[in-house]
This record gives sequence, C-alpha cells and structure tokens, in this order.
Amino acid sequence: MAKSDIRSRFLERLIPARLRAGPLVPVVRLSGVIGLSTPLKPGLTLAGVARLLDAAFKPRKAKAVAIVINSPGGSAVQSHLIYSRIRQLADERGLPVIVFIEDVGASGGYMIACAADEIVCDPSSIVGSIGVIGATFGFEKALKKLGIERRIYTAGKYKSTLDPFLPEKPEDVHRLKAIQKDIHDMFIALVKERRGKRLKGPDSALFSGEYWVGDRARALGLVDRVGEIRSVLREKFGEKVVTPLIAERGWFGRRVPGVGIDPLMRPGLADELVSAIEERAIWARYGL
Repeated sequence: MAKSDIRSRFLERLIPARLRAGPLVPVVRLSGVIGLSTPLKPGLTLAGVARLLDAAFKPRKAKAVAIVINSPGGSAVQSHLIYSRIRQLADERGLPVIVFIEDVGASGGYMIACAADEIVCDPSSIVGSIGVIGATFGFEKALKKLGIERRIYTAGKYKSTLDPFLPEKPEDVHRLKAIQKDIHDMFIALVKERRGKRLKGPDSALFSGEYWVGDRARALGLVDRVGEIRSVLREKFGEKVVTPLIAERGWFGRRVPGVGIDPLMRPGLADELVSAIEERAIWARYGL
C-alpha cells in the first residue's frame, strides 16, 4: 500500500464517526485578490493554496470536491496556475469539482471557476469579466511643476517601457496591448474548452470584459445553475453529506506548513497602504 493511501486512511480515522456517516465532499474556500499580496495580507497564489487543494482531494472516500470562490481576479499567471492544479488533481483522483461563486467570480476568479465540472452561483453573484486589464498613473506633469528632473539609465531599448514618470509613448502602449491580446486569447480558449456548447451568445459579448449577475450568467452559459452550497450538495449527495472545510490550519488545528509570516519580510506601512489601495480598486470595479 502506498504511503499516501496509508496517510489518507489515518486522516479519515481521525475524523469523528458522526462526520464519517455520510458521503464526503471536502470544501475549499478561495477568497481575495489573486496574486496581489504582502506578508501581512496574502492574496491568492498557488503557493498559498496548493496544500489546501492537495488535502481536499486526498480522502479516499470523497465523492467530489467543492470550491467556494469569491474573487475579483488579479494575476493572470496565478489564476492559471491555480486552475491547472485543480484540474490536475481532479483528473488524478477522478473526482468531480463543483465551484460555488459567492459575491464575485470575475476575471481571474472566473478562470479558476472554469476548473469545475459544474459552476453554481447566487442570483446576485457577479460573473464574467473575461478580459485583461492594465492600469498605471502618469506623473511627468507633476514632476515638472515641482521642478524635479527624472533621470533614468538602462541597458536595453525597452527597459523603461511605460515608466509612470516619463511621457507615455505610443509604441510602448502598442507592445502592452499585444501582450494583453495574447493573454486574452488564452483566456478565451480556456473558457471555450471548459464550457464548450454550454456557452450561449456571441463572442463579442461573452469575451468583451463585461460581467453579469447570476441568472443572466446562467442564460449565457457561464454558470450551470443558481443555488447555494448546502442545498446543492444535499440534493446531489443526500441529506447526510459531510462537508469538512479544508482551512489554512488544516482539519485538526495544525497550521499548514509554508503559510505564514517571515519576520524578515514584514512590510512597511507604505507597502501595506499601497497594497490595500490596489486591492480596494480591484474590488471596486464590481461595485463592492
């Protein structure tokens, strides 16, 4: 017997008998901005959620894995890494994945949701925003008023691309938009692969970056049904379904290794403030 099987059986024995009476569907919550992170305010990254996902798919008697998502998006890379890990684990274990979108499953949050075999949302959930965005500021006029001269030295023609303290260059914007198009094309291909014939509506609407609330998202095929986790899982697996939450500290109170604060990496107040402002701006796109 493999060590992983022995460990899985040991963990299952530690679960109280009353929690082993019915079908088992572990639950993982993924909440927050993806990728945007400081040590005191971690965002969603593969490094931060990998152990939780591994633990959710580990029990031998699991009938499915439920993932609760509440995210306005963020890093395209981290979104795709988390999506890929969920699919890898689901395929290895042969388990269906059900995603439940709470307030928001938009942009990268929706990309992760597409790892599911079934997506469920609330009637008021915000879903979609299948697009790519980049934002910055321009400070060159402010520097001129203050009498400050910007000096920058590079090796490489495009090393100072989109420097916020220099005038914007059309060729820099063109290169950025080309990169965004490549990422957007990948996002579209992923959604089409996972949702397939369930998608209804023209590409010009579905992939415009627009977002919708629950019933409209269902009509467009972006989600499969409207509902909430307790009633849906009871409907699928019976009244005795057991849904243990796989939390940061694990099932039995022990802190998950690798998730914590490095005392040498504590951010300053300015870093935390900027991070908080950026996070607030991302949530604010969806009126939250």
